[in-house]
Order: sequence, then structure tokens, then C-alpha cells
Amino acid sequence: MSTTSEYGVLGVRDVDFSLDRYPPAPDLAGFVERHWLVSWELPPGREASVTLLPHPCVNLVLDGGRLAVCGVGREGFTYVYSGAGRVFGVKFRPGAFLPWLGRSVGDITGAVLPAEQLWGPSASGVAAEMAAAPRVEQMIALVEVFLRERLPEPDPQVDLVGRIVAALLHDREIGRVDDVTAMFDIAPRTLQRLFARYVGVSPKWVLRRYRLHEAAAVLAQEQHRPWADVAAELGYFDQSHFIRDFTAAIGMTPVAYAQACRRKEAPVSA
Repeated sequence: MSTTSEYGVLGVRDVDFSLDRYPPAPDLAGFVERHWLVSWELPPGREASVTLLPHPCVNLVLDGGRLAVCGVGREGFTYVYSGAGRVFGVKFRPGAFLPWLGRSVGDITGAVLPAEQLWGPSASGVAAEMAAAPRVEQMIALVEVFLRERLPEPDPQVDLVGRIVAALLHDREIGRVDDVTAMFDIAPRTLQRLFARYVGVSPKWVLRRYRLHEAAAVLAQEQHRPWADVAAELGYFDQSHFIRDFTAAIGMTPVAYAQACRRKEAPVSA
């Protein structure tokens, strides 16, 4: 079952870039949610940007020929691009990067580390091979061999975190963290410690982020739909609470965001 949504790109998608997603090999699927590739080709002198609201995932990203480990991003960010280019990534399942990192994932929340810091010079070698590969299938094959050669021992906690995160993503009956502790028969403090160590953010943060991903996607696609209806569908029964959460994450109110999407303007970065 998926542990992350396909949402997170803010605003109305246009023709400035393409985003493609690819499944991992079966033997890596317990750790990796998917591979992704963003590519673009703009005319000379033109610049564009995309604003993202990150998932609770660690990503291994190839950008500009360098491979980096990107911890969970708490805030939205805007990526500016021009000319022709591509960025490739491996999106690990929430909680699944700890066996590779060997320490608390919370240590790298909000951080970007050169892959060499974790895997030494071999990371530079595979980055060069991937950057030179003309097709995405070749890039995927190269990085999967690299990961497979470093496959960690199984960790039962990774599976538990994955099941909890999947419930946060898919189960509309979950509106509070208390619902999670009851569903999985786990003490609140144990749940908090588990997420701090394996995911790098709290279960409340994950639940809120997934709901806001959906809210932003719905308001971008159905721009005339009352935002209060969207909030209620996602389990926000306090409208002021929804406005506060949405504005803090997106950088503008639900109304302003929907209006910007109608005008096909780029949303303000958080």
C-alpha cells in the first residue's frame, strides 16, 4: 500500500515541466515508494519555478550531477529553473531510510547532505554514471544496483511505521493522533518516539501534511468549490483551524490560493 500521496506540487500544473513517477524493483519496494523525474526545456531567456510542499520522506536526489540525501522538509520551497534540465529522485517510504542512515532520521530533518557523507566516493561514481545516462530507465537501474549492494538488515519497526503512515494517508476515520494510538494499540509516548526516530517528524505533522496536500490539490483543480466544504471533507471541523494550518503551510489563505490558481499564478512559497 502507498505511504505517500501524489500531491505536493502547489498551484496549477502547466507545460513548463513534466513530472513522471516510476515504481521500484520488488526487492526494494519495502524501502522505496517510487522513483521520480522532473524535466523541462524552456526557450532561451525564460525562467520558471515550481513550489513544493514536501512529503514526510527522505529523498535521494540527483541534481546538477551531484547526489544528495534530502531529509524531510518541514517548509514549502520553490525551485527555480531555466534552459533544459532534469532532476531525478528516489523517494523512500516514511521511516524506511533509518536502516540506511544508521541513526535517527530526525537528525537530518530539514537538512541536505552530500551522498558522499553517507556512502563515500562510491556515491560520486554512481552520480556521474546516472548523470550521463540518457534514459530514465538507465538511471533507475544504476541507482537500484547501488542501493541493492548496500541493502540493510530488515527492521520490523520500518514495517510498523509504514502501516501507521498508510493509515494516516488513507483512513478518513483518523482525525487525531489518539485515533492512531487506539487503532495500533500503542502508547502515545511510544508513538511519538517512534516517529521522531524513524520519520523525523511527529505523527500529527504527517496527518496534517497529508490533509493539506489534498486540500491544496482540490482547490487547485476545483477552484470555485467552497473551501469550507473541502475542509469538512478532510476532517477539519474547526474552520479557523483549517485556515491557520493551510496558511502556515502554503503561505496564503485557502481563498487567496484558489484565486491564484484561477489566474494560473504561482502560489507564494511558505
